[in-house]
Order: sequence, then structure tokens, then C-alpha cells
Amino acid sequence: MLQDSSSPSPLPDLRRDYMLRGLSEADLDPDPIKQFDLWFREALDSKAIVEPNAMVLSTVSADGKPHARYVLLKGLDAQGFVFFTNYQSAKGHDLEANPHAALTFGWLEMERQVRIEGTVARTSRSAVEDYFKTRPRGSRLSTWASDQSMVIPNREILEERMKEAGSRYAEDVPPPPDWGGYRLAPERIEFWQGRSNRLHDRLLYRSEGPRWIIERLAP
Repeated sequence: MLQDSSSPSPLPDLRRDYMLRGLSEADLDPDPIKQFDLWFREALDSKAIVEPNAMVLSTVSADGKPHARYVLLKGLDAQGFVFFTNYQSAKGHDLEANPHAALTFGWLEMERQVRIEGTVARTSRSAVEDYFKTRPRGSRLSTWASDQSMVIPNREILEERMKEAGSRYAEDVPPPPDWGGYRLAPERIEFWQGRSNRLHDRLLYRSEGPRWIIERLAP
């Protein structure tokens, strides 16, 4: 929000006290994946969050520059968190150079945040094909039309490529060879619940071999 230099900025006065609920160690499931699934289902059932599976994926490039963007969570199991993208995209190149990444879910309407850190690896090709079949036809065609993250001269070229892809794949649309899935295997998962006076509850699951250690962090 840009302000005239002669006018005071409202930014310092933008604040909200969080008072919906707390989070104690007794509330937590010993398994962070099960705890995440519980919070995710509550976010979904609340109807207040437009896309509860939207998450910020943070990566670091080969030259040490951080990048962040929203992607959609499309799978969750005991091994981790799954999302799909173009392997030749900016995020794909980052993950090829540095497989360490972070995910952030911000369910602010519920005064909650979940931060996840871990190592990313590609999913199996069969998992890619199974998921790709569930996508709407237009979404499948767009993976062929778009060279994700590449500079293009105008939007018209995308629309033309979309038509070409539709003509080429009149029936079944297979996934492109450079499009697929990643799974982030978590090493740290932090559950954040907003509290009054900024004394927020932060409970961290930290992987120690096959065990998860739960620790409380200062807000």
C-alpha cells in the first residue's frame, strides 16, 4: 500500500488480536501427519477458506537465491506431501539443484499456520499418470500448451498452442514427459495457533530417526 510521503502510513496500526482458541501439547496426535490431516479437515469443513490445499512452496536455487510461490497440495500419506508441476519450471530447476524445500499453509480465518520443512523427491511415473487422469481436460491440455516459467511474447501464443493441443489429442490427453509430481518428506512440522497479546502457541514436531519429538517454541 503506497502512501504519499506527507501522509502517515496505516501499516503500523494494522493489527488483530487472535482469540479463537489455544493449542496445547495434550491436543496433539503423536503423528504429525495425522495432526495435519485433522487440521486440514477442519479447514475444509469450515467453508471459510477458499482453497485449504493452497500452500506456499519455498525453494532455493543453485546460486542460493530463494523463491516462493503458491502450489496446490494434491496428495498426503505417511511419506509426505505431494504436488505436481512442470519439471522444467523455475521450481523444478530449483529442486533439481537443491532438494531441500519448505511448505507453508496459512489458514488465517482460523488463526492457524502450518510450516513444513523437508527433502523433495519425484513421485513415481505411475502416480503422475493416475493423478493426471483426474484433471479436467482443459487443465491437461494446458500442460502441453505452456512451457512453464519461460518468457513468451504474448497471450495469443498460449491460446494458439491450446488449440493445437486440443487438435492433437482429440480423445485421451497423456501427461507430457517433463510434467510430474514431487513428494516432500517432512523433517520438521510446526503448528501455529494465534493467541491474544501475540503470545501465540507454536508446537514443533522434529524428526529424530523414526521418532518425532514435540517441542514448544517461544512465539
